[in-house]
Amino acid sequence: MNAIDDDELRALLPSLRRFALTLVRDPSDADDLVQASVERALSRWSTYRGDAGLKAWLFSILHRRFLDQCRRAGRWRRVLEAFGAEPGTTVPSAEDTFVARSSLQAFAALAVDHRAVLLVVVVEGLGYEEAAHALGVPVGTVMSRLHRARAAYRKLTGDEPGGARLRRIG
Repeated sequence: MNAIDDDELRALLPSLRRFALTLVRDPSDADDLVQASVERALSRWSTYRGDAGLKAWLFSILHRRFLDQCRRAGRWRRVLEAFGAEPGTTVPSAEDTFVARSSLQAFAALAVDHRAVLLVVVVEGLGYEEAAHALGVPVGTVMSRLHRARAAYRKLTGDEPGGARLRRIG
């Protein structure tokens, strides 16, 4: 099969959703899993050989995506527990993961001195004097860098002043 047959793919969606529902047991999670699987199949269409049939190929992709999510969830739980979260803390939703990744990308795009001051003051919770000592700069420099770093972060994330603020979590 060289070309994607939209009708055949569309006809398999209910079967894929049923399979996903048996794995995740939540309708919206099942829909997300089906969507991610179909996206993967379409992006990897050139690897489809047709020997096992389209349905089997799509089911195998969906199952592997599910197993990957389970592995990621286990790693996420271990990370949460390492940072003092209660065992059994729920795994973040896809939206939470997207927001977290976007925030980390914006943080990574900041200048080194801005990242450093945000990390020691906002994430690690050091006071201005402690941060100044840790960074080897005067307290006034910490304050001005922190102000500029927060403004740059808000600009990168599209947050309005007075909106969501960087804060220590945990």
